[in-house]
Amino acid sequence: MLGCSDVDDAPVSSVTHALGGSHGANISADSSLAVVSSIDNGISVWDLTNNTQKYVWRHQDDGNNSVTNIHIAFDNSYVVTSDREAFALWNMEIGEPEGFWRIDESSIRDVAVSNQGRGILVGRGSGKVMFFEPKTGRRLEFLGHQEKINSVDISPNGFYALTGGNDYVAYLWDTRTAQVIHKFEHSSRVTKVALDDEGRYGFTADSKRDARIWDLNSGKEISSLQYLARQRIFTTAVFSKDGKYLLTGSPSRRVNLWDLETGKEINEWRVSPREGSKPASAVVHSLGFKSATEIVSESSSGKFETWKIEKL
Repeated sequence: MLGCSDVDDAPVSSVTHALGGSHGANISADSSLAVVSSIDNGISVWDLTNNTQKYVWRHQDDGNNSVTNIHIAFDNSYVVTSDREAFALWNMEIGEPEGFWRIDESSIRDVAVSNQGRGILVGRGSGKVMFFEPKTGRRLEFLGHQEKINSVDISPNGFYALTGGNDYVAYLWDTRTAQVIHKFEHSSRVTKVALDDEGRYGFTADSKRDARIWDLNSGKEISSLQYLARQRIFTTAVFSKDGKYLLTGSPSRRVNLWDLETGKEINEWRVSPREGSKPASAVVHSLGFKSATEIVSESSSGKFETWKIEKL
């Protein structure tokens, strides 16, 4: 591994949000909220400032919770959740659902929602990406991908989508016209994409050894993350507000902080494994910049943890 960091396994604080572990989780852009899909207790919404549970939601009436995809709108107004068959839109002010939609033709792979719940992005196993406006009923299908979608993200205003799939390509496209703005090519399946909420950068990573940061205005590569592993899978990625850093999580407990301009690793942490898991493992579901010196994580161990940034 290239970089100047030691691995840190000791969080500043650790709080359990899902006793039996979680299927998925998302931390809000301002790190004030987390939505956690627990294995044994539905979907819980947490106020992270005082660590209180705000709501508990049920996606299906049968009691079995299989929600793996969660996205909180940038303005914290709405949340979209999905399992493989259906997605739901939740109003965060009242804690109630505003709609529940079932997808028949193919499985749901990833979802995202824009400010005020105006637009929902649904990536599917068929290779199609649907952009849906719940309030107007408008529906647009992006047909640029040739194979299964793995990851989607949407800009806060809902006008731009970044999508990646098994066809080795990520597209930045306009949700108003379905027109492609930039095409980002990889040498293997694109497994993770992420947009900078300020509209400056995009992140795309494949299943082998390419993880890149792009300038969204020019479409040109800014940097490629520097690591020695032949295979590195990323489960989450978030840009810092000042545009200097990228934070990534992986299925192997790893959390890494990268210099955006150079692609060099600055810090590494390992989230706590689930108690009793052998080997000791956990998937990093979501990350956030809490302050200039601290980051936060939600992982499959069901723990919400805070970490200190040792050097910048």
